[in-house]
Amino acid sequence: MKKKFILPVFLLVQIVVLQILKFFPETVERFYSNGLYVWISKSLRVLFGWIPFSVGDVLYFVLGFCILRWFFKVRKTWTRGKAELSEAKSNWKDNILKVLSFLSVIYFAFHLLWATNYYRVRLYKKMHIEKEYSVADLSAFTKKLIVKVNQIQLEITKNDTAKVVFPYSHQQVYAMNLNGYKNLAAVYPYFTYTHPSVKNSIISLPLTYMGFAGYLNPFTGEAQVNDRIPMYNFPVTVTHEMAHQMGYASESEANFIGFLACTKNDDLYFRYAAYSFALKYCLNTLERIEECKSDEFIPLINKGILKNYQESQQFWESHATFIEDGFKVFYDNFLKANQQKDGMESYSKFVDLMVNYYKVEKL
Repeated sequence: MKKKFILPVFLLVQIVVLQILKFFPETVERFYSNGLYVWISKSLRVLFGWIPFSVGDVLYFVLGFCILRWFFKVRKTWTRGKAELSEAKSNWKDNILKVLSFLSVIYFAFHLLWATNYYRVRLYKKMHIEKEYSVADLSAFTKKLIVKVNQIQLEITKNDTAKVVFPYSHQQVYAMNLNGYKNLAAVYPYFTYTHPSVKNSIISLPLTYMGFAGYLNPFTGEAQVNDRIPMYNFPVTVTHEMAHQMGYASESEANFIGFLACTKNDDLYFRYAAYSFALKYCLNTLERIEECKSDEFIPLINKGILKNYQESQQFWESHATFIEDGFKVFYDNFLKANQQKDGMESYSKFVDLMVNYYKVEKL
C-alpha cells in the first residue's frame, strides 16, 4: 500500500473500532477512563495548567491559519490556465488524501486524549440512580428546590427582591471551586480532582456569539471558560468543565457533577449558583412537558432570583445572532454522533439524574 493511503485507511479503521467499542462500556471504563485517561489528563493539566493563558485557544488560532493558508494555496491551482487543468485535477486527488490523512490524525488524537470517554459506563449506573421519574416527581422536587433557593437568596441579600451580586473574581472562583470538589470527593472518591488547569478563554467574545459558556480543549486538557457570562452563572460553568476534565464526556453528566460540586461548596454564593441553576433547568423541563406548566411555580420564587434569571437571559439575547444558530446545529449533530442521542437537549437531561438522586439524598 502506498504511504499516502495509510492514514485515510486508518481513519476508516478507527471509525469501525469505535462503533464496536460502544458495546463494551465496562472495558472502556476500566482500561481507558479509569486507566490510561487518568494518566493522560493529569499529565496535560500539569503540562499546561501553570501557563497563564489558554494554550488550546492559541493552538486553534494556529490551526485555523494553517487551514486557510492551505485552502487558498489549493484554490490557486484551480485558477491556472487550461493547459494545467489536468495537473490540477491530479493534485486535487492528492489534496483529498491529504485532508483525509489530516482528519485521521486529529480523530486519533481526539479519541486518545479524551473522547473515548463518550463510550464509558453511564453515570446513573455508576451511582445507582434511577432513570425514570414522573411529572409529579419533578413538580414536587421543583417546589423543594424553590424553598432551598429562596432561603439561600434571602440569607445572602437580606431582601427577597434583591438579585444576588457575586462578590468574587474569576480567579477566586477557580480556586474556590476546588473546595466543592474536595467535599464531593469525600463522599464519592471517583470525583477527586487534582492539578487544576482552568482558564479564561481568549476567544470569550466569539464563544458568546456562538452561545457557549465554556468548553474543554481535548488536545491540551484545559478547561476554557467564557469570562463574559454573568458571574452568578460562573461557578457551575467552571465545575461543569472540570467534570469534563475528569473524563465525564456526557453533557448531562457534566452538568450534574458540576451542580453537585457547587452544592458541596462551603461558600453560600456557590450553593446559590448551583441551586438557582438547577431550578432554572427544572422550570424549563416542566415547560417542555406542558406549555405554561412552569407558570404555577413562578409566584413562589423570590423576585431577586427572577432578576438573576432575567440578567442571564438579557445577556444571551443581546448577543444572539445567526452565528449561534449555525454553531448549535453543528454541535447538536456532533453530540448525536458521540453517544448523546438527544443532542443539545442532553444538557437538560441532568434533571433526570437530579430528581432521582434526591429521592434518596436530602436536598
